[in-house]
Amino acid sequence: MAAEPLRKRAWYRARVDRTFQLPTCRLRAWRETDLASLVRHADDPRVAATVRDHFPSPYTREDGRRWLAHAAGLGLDTSLAIEVDGAAVGGVGMIAGEDVHRVRAEIGYWLGHAYWGRGIMTDAVRAYSEHLLFERGFLRLEAPVFAINPASARVLEKAGFERESVQRRAAIKAGVLMDVWLFVRLA
Repeated sequence: MAAEPLRKRAWYRARVDRTFQLPTCRLRAWRETDLASLVRHADDPRVAATVRDHFPSPYTREDGRRWLAHAAGLGLDTSLAIEVDGAAVGGVGMIAGEDVHRVRAEIGYWLGHAYWGRGIMTDAVRAYSEHLLFERGFLRLEAPVFAINPASARVLEKAGFERESVQRRAAIKAGVLMDVWLFVRLA
């Protein structure tokens, strides 16, 4: 069953500044004032275990400053903070394909452990994906997931993604060789 386009859903509101008010959270641009909250939620080995190694662990204030400076130079909707109760508690972002792959983007996301299991990430991934497909015009979104992270796979399935392939022995994290599941959502 194809997902209903985001623009037809009453709960979705995106402003020109790319703020998305959702039932469980708000997606918005990162701010310098997010530093303390960013470090508090990112500095958790349970979070780091589910993402690529370029996400530092431990996550220091200097790492947070570097990230916020980097995010400030990105496009308006390339990387967004996930805000709950006024605090940045995670992030969602994308890397656009280039050249002949310009019709696709890879998405990634993380959320502070204290907010897991509340439907926040499902809302965020669904809204962000629909924005990328229906407003930005990407035809294909890809999301690689470590096979040891079935919760992330469930988030993607609830957000309209389907598992397209299993990439055998495709990643190594903390010295452990693992499979990667590639989830895809088409426009």
